[in-house]
Formats: sequence, C-alpha cells, structure tokens
Amino acid sequence: MVSYKELGLVNSKELFRKAIEGKYAIPAFNFNNMEQLQAIVSACVETKSPVILQVSSGARKYANQTLLRYMAQGAVQYAKELGYEIPIVLHLDHGDSFELCKDCIESGFSSVMIDGSHLPYEENIALTKKVVEFAHAHDVTVEGELGVLAGIEDDVVAEHHTYTEPEQVVDFVSRTGVDSLAISIGTSHGANKFTPAQCTRDENGVLIPPPLRFDILEEIEKQIPGFPIVLHGSSSVPQEYVATINKFGGALKDSIGIPEEQLRHAAESAVCKINIDSDGRLAMTAAVREVFATKPGEFDPRKYLGPARDELKKLYMHKTQSVLGSAGKV
Repeated sequence: MVSYKELGLVNSKELFRKAIEGKYAIPAFNFNNMEQLQAIVSACVETKSPVILQVSSGARKYANQTLLRYMAQGAVQYAKELGYEIPIVLHLDHGDSFELCKDCIESGFSSVMIDGSHLPYEENIALTKKVVEFAHAHDVTVEGELGVLAGIEDDVVAEHHTYTEPEQVVDFVSRTGVDSLAISIGTSHGANKFTPAQCTRDENGVLIPPPLRFDILEEIEKQIPGFPIVLHGSSSVPQEYVATINKFGGALKDSIGIPEEQLRHAAESAVCKINIDSDGRLAMTAAVREVFATKPGEFDPRKYLGPARDELKKLYMHKTQSVLGSAGKV
C-alpha cells in the first residue's frame, strides 16, 4: 500500500470547497505520457492554478501503473523545481469497478471516480457506496456519476445521452457518501460531441452546438446546495487545431465542442471540476502533424513532441486563465 500523501499529493476536498466559494473550477487534465505531464504542470505553475491529473483506465494500462505513481511524484517535485508549489491531485477517471478503484487507491491515487451510471440506479448506488467506504478509510475522495454522456473516451462508449434527473441527486449523494457528483447536462465525450443534425450553422456554415441545460444544473444546485459538481466531456474543440490537422493530412469532420463561454458560466456555479481531454489531444496532434508535413526529414522525437508539448502548455494556460478561472488561486 502506497499512500498518496507519501507522494506529496492531495485529495480534492479542500480544493473543491475553495473553488465553490471562489466561483471557479479546478482543471482536470488527462495525461498519458511525459510531455503531457510536463505541459500540464508547467502551465499550472506558471498561472498559479491547482490541478487534477487525470488518468483513465486505458491510460493506466498504456503508461504502466508503477511508472504512473513515480510520474505523479515527479510532478510534485517538478512544480517545486519550477519555483511554485501547487496542489496536485492524482485522479482515476471513469473507474468501472471496485477492484480498479481499490488498486488505484493502494498505488497512490488521491481521488477516484466510480462510474456506475450505466447500471440500474440501485446497482449504481451499491457500487458507489462500496468504493466510498474503502476510499474514505484511506482519506481518498470519490466522484460518482448520475446521467450518461454520449460519445467515446478510451474505454467509455455511449451512443445515447441521458440527462441527470435532479430529483435523484439528494438520494444518491446521501446514500453513497460521495464527495462530488458528475452530472449530464449536455456535454459529451470526444471531438465530435454533436451530430450536424443537433446543431445549427452560422452564416459561414460553421456548426453551432445546442446550449447546455443550465436549467438542470440550477435545479441540482437547489437540491444539494454547495455540493461539488463535475462536468465531463467539456473540451471546446478549438477549430484552429481542427483546421491545422485537416490541412496537414487529417480527416476530422464536423468536429465541434462546448463553447468556452458556457464553461465559464458553469465554473461560476457549483461546478468545481471541469474535465478536458480532447482539446489536449487536438493541440498535440496539430503540432505533430505540422512538423511532419513541413519537415519531412525530421525523425528526432524531441523535434515534434517538443512543439506538441509547448502548444499544449499554451492551451492549458489559456484554460486556467480565461475559461475555468483557476489561475492565481494558489
């Protein structure tokens, strides 16, 4: 058993309390490799933002659980080396079983998500409660989920969207003991969050996504005032990255995300954690594709992963400063 406290990490409880009071959201950035981790930590140190390092089940398999633990410990030390100590959470994204959550907790994660949203309601409660009881015994925070987001993210696939029912949240939170709740109000996973049929088009033919269901969020806030709310599938899918990828050989069609002004509005409410993954993938892929296309003789990984890392850092600094409002909160 390795405690996250030995690695210099923190759980999310105090971060969420401050975020709700300060009307901002903590960035939850997914990572799989060293360059992504460097970009996340340096961006958050430079903007003085707390951060949640997210690891999906697929990322954990890709990076290796032992290496991940030392990467997280290294992230803490890297932040200090950069000159500013920021709170860092290591979080399991979309855990799908008690065994996976338990394994992550025992290997140094400070926060876990148990996603039983695909299960019948009572089974979701039972699974979530079991994880909470084990996690809280180790001072690890737990995120549950009500409602289903459409889209694809690693091993998480859902064809249909199911909005969170506000009347269920009090019962779910009280019976499970979760520390935060991921809800479904219209966000979705991946770079193609909406079909063209779900959108309108502006005068230039650009897809305009449907607005988020803030009425559901407001009703949930009434039901559980001051309780930490989480938004998944909240990448904005910057069109400049989509254009660059397609210009240099990509084939991303009708890629559309959540407008940043809607995310900023959400961050000013009880939403205190916003997950961003696809935007980072797009930023890195755009940079790598441009290097491959403009410098076809290049074969040193540092020469294309370096620009990808730099672009990712720039993007995440923008997110903390202009979208989530978390910059300067450390």
